[in-house]
Amino acid sequence: MAAHPAIALAHIDKRFGPVHANKDISLEVEKGTIHGIVGENGAGKSTLMSILFGFYQADSGDIQVDGKPTRIASPTDAIKAGIGMVHQHFMLVGKFTVLENIMLGAEGGFLLNSGRAKVRRELERLEKDYGLTVDPDALIDDLAVGLQQRVEILKALYRGAEVLILDEPTGVLTPSEAEHLFRILRQLKDQGKTIVLITHKLKEIMAITDRVSVMRRGEMVATLPTRETSPEQLAELMVGRRVLLRVVKAERQPERIVLEVKNLVVKDSAGTVKVNGVSFAVRAGEIVGIAGVAGNGQSELLEAITGIRPPFSGEILLNGTPLPCDAALARAQKLAHVPEDRHRLGIVTSFDACENVILGYHGDEIYQRGIFQDRRAIVADTEKKMQDFDVRPQDPHLRLGLFSGGNQQKIVLAREIEQDPDLLIVGQPTRGVDVGAIEFIHRRLIAMRDRGKAVLLVSVELDEIRGLADRVLVMCGGNITGECAPETSEKQIGLMMAGAAA
Repeated sequence: MAAHPAIALAHIDKRFGPVHANKDISLEVEKGTIHGIVGENGAGKSTLMSILFGFYQADSGDIQVDGKPTRIASPTDAIKAGIGMVHQHFMLVGKFTVLENIMLGAEGGFLLNSGRAKVRRELERLEKDYGLTVDPDALIDDLAVGLQQRVEILKALYRGAEVLILDEPTGVLTPSEAEHLFRILRQLKDQGKTIVLITHKLKEIMAITDRVSVMRRGEMVATLPTRETSPEQLAELMVGRRVLLRVVKAERQPERIVLEVKNLVVKDSAGTVKVNGVSFAVRAGEIVGIAGVAGNGQSELLEAITGIRPPFSGEILLNGTPLPCDAALARAQKLAHVPEDRHRLGIVTSFDACENVILGYHGDEIYQRGIFQDRRAIVADTEKKMQDFDVRPQDPHLRLGLFSGGNQQKIVLAREIEQDPDLLIVGQPTRGVDVGAIEFIHRRLIAMRDRGKAVLLVSVELDEIRGLADRVLVMCGGNITGECAPETSEKQIGLMMAGAAA
């Protein structure tokens, strides 16, 4: 007799008002496997897993855990059923230690000291069994992102998770941290744990999963053994049409210098040098990509160029004119900026889409009627941008927080690109964006370059840098450690990223 699946979902249906997020979904996840779930932003995959973990309750349908009908009305019910979840944005208290975070909600009664000793012993066992080494007395705020994720996994295992759900687990990891995570997941699988992996990265699906399920517009459209499919087939199933996974671009002859950076030094608020004497230029009609592991000065470099952070020394010239340390004045000089963190610097999720489309440009004449804003003109402009950039749903009055991440990013791109800038600064253009939107965004960036614009691109996705850029600069420790053609081998670029190239 075949073993029961670890998880069986039958006819799950969920609506949020007029939005039909999950439509009659059935899914089985076999024990001791890594099962991938892919789909575009807004396909319903995170909603489905939130139902499994008890954040939401299905309007109809049934859940079985290890063959037993199970009612999951809260995360507490999920944990009792042996289901753990590691969220895309970690649920950790930064000022607490690793040990204290793992204890939260499972303190062991009034005797905290005995509870601490129990957690410490169990942590030692889990670290030994799964290779999840982390200092139990370290503060969360002092840990790298990869180690914080390890704490989330330990927290779930400490609570007895046999099924572990990971939502976009590599979205905030460096390539080396992601590879270490995959080693941990394989080890968990070898120990009999079941992993459900939600991701939009098809390369990761092919590398780590045993089976993969594809969702599209709230429906489950396919479940396949990973070895019997391909990234191209999965992309087509996700989007409902053929998707070009590689960037196609014509040869370009760069023209005049648009951006010139000379001996730039940037310090953080504590006075630590983050950008150390960097010099480079970007010409009209080219994309210059900056590759590097996150945290090596790329963010501070972009903030200095765009007027968000004052440089300590050096020069930044746009079309031969010094750029002021003022974002509004930089925009007036024909600089546009798509920030790395759209939620912190690019959008206001509590505002309507049309209000976000004019952020930073709200004083422009086209949006004014005398001393007042022209709401009708703003809405009409938003409707056009939404149509041109395939934003879904095309509702200018909808609160931006209700759009998927990919559609939020398209709104930021539409706002900045349609200003017809001479220089476009783009940080992490496809972070948290699905495969269909990635293809669209890449085409738009190539079109900017082909119109003779200068584009400076920063991305932690090396494949993205190599696909889009005409020239690649590599940063490590605040320095540019090399310049190369995009055809340069991944190994050689990796050595420059580590500061170890000859």
